Amino acid sequence: MKNSNNAPRSNFLSNISKTTRSNFITYGIIIVVYVIMQILVNAGAVSNLIRGQLIPICVFATMAVSLNLCVGILGELSLGHAGFMSVGAFTGAVAIACMESAIPSPILRLILGMLIGAVFAAIAGVIIGIPVLKLNGDYLAIVTLAFGEIIRSIFTNVYVGLDSAGLHFSILNRIKAAEDGKMIINGAIGLTGIKPIATFFMAALLLLVTLIIVFNLINSKTGRAVMALRDNQIAAQSIGISIPKFKLMAFVISAAIAGAAGTMFAENYSTMLATKFDFNTSILILVFVVLGGLGNIRGSIIAAAVLTLLPELLRSVKDYRMLAYAIILIVVMIFKNSPSIQAKMALMRSKKTARKKTKKASIGKEA
Repeated sequence: MKNSNNAPRSNFLSNISKTTRSNFITYGIIIVVYVIMQILVNAGAVSNLIRGQLIPICVFATMAVSLNLCVGILGELSLGHAGFMSVGAFTGAVAIACMESAIPSPILRLILGMLIGAVFAAIAGVIIGIPVLKLNGDYLAIVTLAFGEIIRSIFTNVYVGLDSAGLHFSILNRIKAAEDGKMIINGAIGLTGIKPIATFFMAALLLLVTLIIVFNLINSKTGRAVMALRDNQIAAQSIGISIPKFKLMAFVISAAIAGAAGTMFAENYSTMLATKFDFNTSILILVFVVLGGLGNIRGSIIAAAVLTLLPELLRSVKDYRMLAYAIILIVVMIFKNSPSIQAKMALMRSKKTARKKTKKASIGKEA
């Protein structure tokens, strides 16, 4: 009886150990890839094309992880994630421009800018999340899509200038900064005069911090409550889990991470248009999540890295670049969702596990 009572506890502890080990493997992969790429860049073995994609890869991997928190862990389909990214990009860039004279360190300005971008994106997440998360399925997707388009339209018509008199702000009405100042957001022209301060190290660090936040959330009581809502809302509510509270919490954390990633993305370029954060960008991030696997954080990172780099690698085929990109996507999705292929992969994994157990048993007998 004693062994039977301890069995569920031992299984639970075993699952926690496997999850922790898997999380550290993910951290290790990110660190190893960063070190290898940094060595190759310093040695001049990486082309300018690949070097220019290092920061965007980290940013889009961060976006994929944050959206997977909403879509894969919470189970709610959001099509406006690029909207939160744009909030972080524009607010963070304005904050960094305002801190330029007061804080000489670009790294410190970037960190503070990302925090400010994350805060404003979180506020936007609360504003949109309170009414929207009462909806489900297609209705939620449509409303979040509309939110993304509204945000893009707002930033297309915003003017922000900075001069010795301070910060000047206007919507629709064009303004002009004084001779000693500059325009930061110039309507449809977007963010202008940015001094790029984003670095590969900071982008990789942002991805690592995002993974730590998401993994700790998933493995906490809050994360288990969120996943309970995803699996069965009625059953979760019957045991006292608050649906609005935990839904909003996961949604806002996802939005905040997207805001920080947006600031990093904007600070990688000298100009940035609001149209960069349109519906297509939201769909692209969703493709990363679906291709990597719903709830599969490591898979989302790999999918984001491959699909961000792939269009650039296919530039040699010129006019057929996007056709080749689409064909590769279709083939990968068919391969990933084929029942026969999945069954073969499961069989291979089970055989591998059986071999490991046999090897451990033989080692134990010899000892």
